[in-house]
Amino acid sequence: MGFFTVSRIRLRTLISYLTIALVSGAFLFSNAFSSAAPASAAGAGTSPFKVEKSAITPAAVVDPTKLSLSNGPGATLPKGTRPTRPVGNAGNASITASSSKLANAPAGALLENFNGVGSRNSAKMNFGAEFEPPDQGLCVGNGFVIEPVNSAYTIYTTKGQVVAGPFNVNKLYDEGYKQFTSDPRCFYDKTTNTWFAIILFISANNQVGRTDLAVNPTGDPTKPWTVYHIDGTDAGGPGCPCFGDQPLLGIDQYNIYISTNEFSILGPQFNGAQIYALSKSQLVSLSKKVNVVHFGNLTVGSTIAASVQPALTYGTSDAEYFMNSLDPFGTFDHRLGVWAMTDRQNVGKGGVPTLSRLVIGSEVYGIPPKAEQKGAKSRLDAGDDRMQQVQFINGSLWGALDTAVTIPHDTASRAGIAWFKVQPSLDGNKIGNATIQQQGYVALLGNYLLYPAIQASPEGTAAIVMTLTGKTFYPSAAYTFMSANSSSFGAINDAAPGYGHYDVKGTRWGDYSWAVLDPSGEAFWMATEYIPPLNSQTKDGRANWGTRVLAVSVEN
Repeated sequence: MGFFTVSRIRLRTLISYLTIALVSGAFLFSNAFSSAAPASAAGAGTSPFKVEKSAITPAAVVDPTKLSLSNGPGATLPKGTRPTRPVGNAGNASITASSSKLANAPAGALLENFNGVGSRNSAKMNFGAEFEPPDQGLCVGNGFVIEPVNSAYTIYTTKGQVVAGPFNVNKLYDEGYKQFTSDPRCFYDKTTNTWFAIILFISANNQVGRTDLAVNPTGDPTKPWTVYHIDGTDAGGPGCPCFGDQPLLGIDQYNIYISTNEFSILGPQFNGAQIYALSKSQLVSLSKKVNVVHFGNLTVGSTIAASVQPALTYGTSDAEYFMNSLDPFGTFDHRLGVWAMTDRQNVGKGGVPTLSRLVIGSEVYGIPPKAEQKGAKSRLDAGDDRMQQVQFINGSLWGALDTAVTIPHDTASRAGIAWFKVQPSLDGNKIGNATIQQQGYVALLGNYLLYPAIQASPEGTAAIVMTLTGKTFYPSAAYTFMSANSSSFGAINDAAPGYGHYDVKGTRWGDYSWAVLDPSGEAFWMATEYIPPLNSQTKDGRANWGTRVLAVSVEN
C-alpha cells in the first residue's frame, strides 16, 4: 500500500446499488446444498462487452542488486481521498457447517515454515509509516521465494534465508517512494523460466491510475526486471480518472491475465471488473511492443461483474478460465460466475480473443462476521465473500472464499471457508457448461477462519491456507489438507501460533492470502498473515502484524 491506509471496498454492498435485477430469496436458498448444479442457460453466452486493443512498451528496467536500503527524503501524501468500502450485512440467514478438528494431521506434512515480510519491514521501507493489511503475494521457483506485501518485498531461499531485501516494493516497479501502490501479486512461470509481478499504482496528483507489470525472464529474481505500464485511467469514463483496484493475476500457455475493479480515484463510482489479456511470448521476449486486449462493461447473473478471478493454469488448457462470486446485495447467494476466454492466440497476433460466461448454482455463501481474537475486545475485519483465488489443473477449477457459517452447538455465526471444485467445458469457442464436482465448508467450532487461498496438485490432493483466530487463539497461520479421492478437507493445522492480538485501532486484516504449486509439483507454497513474536519482525511501536510462509507436501 502507498503512504496512507485505503479502506478496502466492500464490493457486495456497493454493487447492490448498481444491480440490474433482484434475486428472490426463494432462488437464493433452493437446492443450496446440492453436490452438483447444472449451468443456467439464461446465464450462458456473450454480452456486449467493451473490447479495446492496445500495446504497451517497456517503461523501465530495475536491477534489485542496486536497490538501496535507504529511503531518501520523507514522503508526502497524495492529495484527495480514496473511495471507501461500506461494510456489508449478511442478514439473519445461516449456513450450517460441521466443525473441523484441530490437530497436526499426518496428511500434508509441513516441509518449510518461516517468517516472511512483516510490519517492521514495511515501516522501515516507508519512513516509519504503517500499512494494513499487508496484502501479500508469493511466487516460488529455481530455489527462490519472493514475498511482496504492502509495502515491502524480500527474496528468500526455499529454506527461508534472505537473499535480498527487504526493499520498498515501489522500487521493483521503478516508482518513487512518494507514489501510491497497493495489492502486489507475483508468479513464476516454469514453462518460460520467467517471473511476473503486478501492483496497483495511483499517481500523487490523482490523475493516473494503472497496473504496473514487472517481468524477469532470466529465472533469477535478483537479475534485472523490465517494467510495463497498463493504463487504467479510463479518461472519459464515469467518474474518471479511475484506477483498477486490487489487480488479480492469471496465466496460461498463451497469455498473462489481469483483472481489476475500476473505481473513480476521487469519487464513489464503481465501473465494474476489467479484464486484460497480454501476450506472454511478447512479455517473455521483453518486446518493445506487447499486445493487450481489454474487456470492459462486464456483467454476469444480471448484475455488474466484480472481482473476476483469472486462473493460475497448470499445464495446457482449452481456454483460460475465470470464476467470481455474486451476492449482489451483500446478503447470501448460491451462484458462481464461470468465464472462459478462447481464441487466446489472437492476442499475440494483434487480434481479439473470445470471452464468454455463464452462471451455475453452488452451496450458499455470505459475508462473514468480524472475528474475535484472544486478549482483545476489538475484532478483526473478516472481509467480504468475493472469490479469493482460482486455479485450473487437471481439467478442474478450484476456488475458495470467506463466508459466514453456523456450526452445530456453537453460540454464534463465525467466519469460515467455502470452497469449490468446478469442471468447465466449451461449446465451440464459448463456455457451454460448468458442473460443480465437489464443494464444502471448512469451519472450526468457536473460532474464525479468514482469507483462504487454495491450490490442488496433479495427484488430486489440495490445501488451503488461512488465518485462524478466536477467543482462545491469537491470530495464527493455519492450513488444512484434502487427500486424493476425498470429498472434504481434514484437520486444521496451526502451523504458526500467534503471539499476541492485533493492536491497531482499525483491526483490518487480509485482504488476501496466497498459495502456489511448487514448479516441481511436490509441494504447496502458502503465505498468510499472523502475529509473530515481538522480537522477530515487529516491535516497531505501531502495528505488530507479520506473515508466515509455509511449504506443505502434496502427498498424503
